[in-house]
Amino acid sequence: MSNETNFRSINAWAEEDRPREKMLLKGHQSLSDAELLAILLGSGSIGVSAVGLAQEILASVENNLHDLGKRSIKELQRFKGVGEAKAIGIAAALELGRRRQISDLRDRPHVGTSRDAFNVIAPLLNDLHHEEFWLLLLNKACEVFAREKLSTGGSSGTVADVKMAYKKALDAKASAIIAVHNHPSGNLKPSDADMDLTRKLKEAGKILDLPLLDHLIVSERGYYSFADEGVI
Repeated sequence: MSNETNFRSINAWAEEDRPREKMLLKGHQSLSDAELLAILLGSGSIGVSAVGLAQEILASVENNLHDLGKRSIKELQRFKGVGEAKAIGIAAALELGRRRQISDLRDRPHVGTSRDAFNVIAPLLNDLHHEEFWLLLLNKACEVFAREKLSTGGSSGTVADVKMAYKKALDAKASAIIAVHNHPSGNLKPSDADMDLTRKLKEAGKILDLPLLDHLIVSERGYYSFADEGVI
């Protein structure tokens, strides 16, 4: 797309180049991230089209939608042409997309590897600025039928109760569990507290015949698996 096109209003473009019309003609999958964001914006600012403004916003996060989802409404308003209403619209759309990813587990995904478990829980935790501790509850076929949040903490830690973890698992009639918590800092190295908690969960699981299959530490950089590392 030429610079000249960027500085013209969307209504002045050829119909096939307008994001809204392009979506109607070719489907939503044909649009780039900038074009989708331009639809949310509706308009740009003086001398800059909605797509141009969208490109500027995306460039500020190196075209990473996860990073864009972490931007506050105030941060979005720093862009010329983005007022409170547009910023709220962008934040709402990104949150809706996140919730779509974490909607009820209707398909009961099978977990055979740590990567499978990570894929089930990552959308819940990747964008958080604080720590949370979750359980994946599995049936006898190693299918995840529920995700349960145990605790919420600050930016550097959260406390998980072993008794509460197994109460939830027993009440739900789970056959096995996978523990998960996030590190907002991105550091995937387990702390001494993480190691101690994992040991207690493993021991309790043996007594109750409800095994701890893994404990994952997740971040936007990836994950650490206690099982893969031979700790469990």
